[in-house]
Amino acid sequence: MSSNVGQNYPSGSETQAQRAANVEAALKAFDGLRDKVAAETTPLGEPTGEWDASGRWWVWVCTAEPDFKGRLHVAGYARDRHAVYVVCDTCGTTFLR
Repeated sequence: MSSNVGQNYPSGSETQAQRAANVEAALKAFDGLRDKVAAETTPLGEPTGEWDASGRWWVWVCTAEPDFKGRLHVAGYARDRHAVYVVCDTCGTTFLR
């Protein structure tokens, strides 16, 4: 299996409260990340396809780190693309999912 295929599967899920806390921690931890996310996203609003059947948010593994310890949490919708915008809680990298 190529790494691109593997990156598309979520590693787990989290509640809305967990998601919000994880995103806020990442925004506080990395200088300039809050401004970047604000400039590149729109608010989440009502949930759509990024939730699983139990009403939890998907979480992915961050592939930017060699040890794969980081997790990607939904921070908003990409402003210019049809995608979910995620941030890594350990390195501050952003991705579109």
